[in-house]
Amino acid sequence: MQSGNQQLLAVVVVLRLRRRVQARSRLDEKFTVVIVLAFGVLIAPTDFGQGILSVLTQLVQGISQAG
Repeated sequence: MQSGNQQLLAVVVVLRLRRRVQARSRLDEKFTVVIVLAFGVLIAPTDFGQGILSVLTQLVQGISQAG
C-alpha cells in the first residue's frame, strides 16, 4: 500500500477518535477498532512502525521492572 493511503487512513482514524464519546454507537466503535487495526497492520513493516514498537517495548519493560 502506498504511503499516501497510510496517511489518509491515519487522518480518518484521528477524525473518528475526535468525535464525542456520547455520539458513538457500538457499531461505530467497532468500525473504529477495525480501522485502527488495519492502520497498525499497514505501518508495522515501516521504519515508523518499528520505531513505535521499540518505544512501546521499552516503556513496558520499564513499567514491569519498576513494579
